[in-house]
Amino acid sequence: MHFVKDAGKKLLSIVFGGMTMAEVFDLLLPTRQSAFVQRRRALLILSRVRLVAATFAVLTPLWIPVDLYIFNTTLGMYLAGLRLFASIAFILLGLSYRGADNVAMARWAVIWLLAVPTVFFLISHPLLAQFAISDPAQQVVAAGYAFLPFVMVAGLSVFPITAVEGIALSAPLLGAYLLTGVLGYQLLPFASHLGALWLLLLLAVVATLAGMSQLHFMSQLVDQSSHDGLTRAYNRRVGEEMVVQQFVTSVRSQGPLALAFVDLDSFKSINDGYGHEEGDRALGRAASALRRVLRRGDILIRWGGEEFLAVMPNTDADGALSAITRMRDTGLGIRPDGKPLTASVGIAERMCDGIEVWTDLVELADRRMYMAKQSGKDRVIGCDDVVVAESRPHSATA
Repeated sequence: MHFVKDAGKKLLSIVFGGMTMAEVFDLLLPTRQSAFVQRRRALLILSRVRLVAATFAVLTPLWIPVDLYIFNTTLGMYLAGLRLFASIAFILLGLSYRGADNVAMARWAVIWLLAVPTVFFLISHPLLAQFAISDPAQQVVAAGYAFLPFVMVAGLSVFPITAVEGIALSAPLLGAYLLTGVLGYQLLPFASHLGALWLLLLLAVVATLAGMSQLHFMSQLVDQSSHDGLTRAYNRRVGEEMVVQQFVTSVRSQGPLALAFVDLDSFKSINDGYGHEEGDRALGRAASALRRVLRRGDILIRWGGEEFLAVMPNTDADGALSAITRMRDTGLGIRPDGKPLTASVGIAERMCDGIEVWTDLVELADRRMYMAKQSGKDRVIGCDDVVVAESRPHSATA
């Protein structure tokens, strides 16, 4: 059984270009990316939706003279009305979602973008089927209407999407194309219609893979630019942005948000006595120890030289203290002199401390950390300035 599982993992690794299993699953499921990557992805998707919508808002009505010239007046007028309604929908979409920066909004924007041509397709096909189309020029233009879903499915490749999102977004277009054939409204012979459906399915797979490739490339770039190379924690520039985002979310949802400001004790003596290389190793071990006690949705930021800020969404003061207590139980590693590496920690929580500005929350956690430092180091000060300073066993292997 283990052999089959290992073989499967190796096969997936080969297919996805040597990526780790975690990276592969990040491309399959829409909830796997970090909050920072999700926000960057949402902004990119929304900007491209607006660009595509603006392009189609201009191009869609430009074809009206062709329809009026090729088809009879009644059919041409019907199609012209459809095009005007579609153009208005694209204009409204291009003007919407300004200021949005979350993936849910981005998904709805893409759904709107695809829904307009899908409805256009479902209405135009029965309409065209009611009229005799025998002239070669009319057949050529009508074939263009038949292949509209192909254009929209191919358009998925411009968005950084996961496999699940690609399936969900392309399914309505595939269903609409199949429906026109089943109801007898297809403009091609039924056998050709089914063959085209198979081609449309293949195109949807290719477009989804292209979108997944975009997502992976974007995630790699964001990861490289947002993380500290030594500790793999977020750097301060990006970290401040994430604190703001989490604070706004906390205020909107009226949920808790805890920060833990962690400063390694007597760290300068490591650099001075054993060199910066040993100091770098100590920083790396401390960051790893902090990550082990944080949840997947928590955020670790390297705030300064030996300072870390742990951001814990939906966590109250007791929950934050529990996480830091686990960190003190397992330890942050061992100093070069064989003694345990310790830290002074300040905890602040938005609701417990009644904070209304994100900078005040960071400053309060920072101030409590200095209080812990001044009152003896290797201790935690939380809400209401409660001090936790009892000795903890430190693991030599942490």
